[in-house]
Amino acid sequence: MIEITYFGHASFLVKLAGENIIFDPFISPNEKAAHIDVSSLRADYVLISHGHEDHVADAEKIVKSSNATLVSNYEVAVWFAKKGIEKYHPMNHGGSKSFDFGTVKYVNAVHSSTLPDGSSGGNPGGFVIKHEKGSFYYAGDTALTYDMKLIGEEFKIDFAFLPIGDNFTMGIEDALKAADFVGTKKIIGMHYDTFPFIEIDHEEAKKAAERAGKELIILNIGDSISL
Repeated sequence: MIEITYFGHASFLVKLAGENIIFDPFISPNEKAAHIDVSSLRADYVLISHGHEDHVADAEKIVKSSNATLVSNYEVAVWFAKKGIEKYHPMNHGGSKSFDFGTVKYVNAVHSSTLPDGSSGGNPGGFVIKHEKGSFYYAGDTALTYDMKLIGEEFKIDFAFLPIGDNFTMGIEDALKAADFVGTKKIIGMHYDTFPFIEIDHEEAKKAAERAGKELIILNIGDSISL
């Protein structure tokens, strides 16, 4: 079983093969996640999909306090290295790398990526994690793209973290198509409600998923689920 804890926005802790993996930590600036104590979080790996502030805000603190390994695209990884992070692994689109918990493939995302100081965050991406018992997809911030079909052809995706907030990313209808493309019926929603631009109707989103024969999981901040 994989244990998943939601920290708000697009930030999750995934416990897999005895390792703690945190995705896109944006916690302390998020008023909705005020009850999450960032200083208490420990990670073995921090995976960052792209350079926007709402995906990297707490990465430096968590990585340094945990002596974790930061994994991202080349530009983001090097930017953090210049901030004193010693354990980092840069990637780029189409590349795969094996870590203690499984293999990570960095895949395409259609979005933008600028780091908090205005420097380039390179091209945004998502991650496919292949482990001993299966695979899952963390899309990052993205539009719907036909490249997702390639993920479905290469991997058997058990579940996918997909943005559903619309406006800056896919909304629920495109996320349901993305689930079809990658070949999964189980969606964990992310990138919604944090800002007024991306507030959604939870019940309507769940009904849309049900009509499409999908399961949409919308977690409360701080809640955990095992899959």
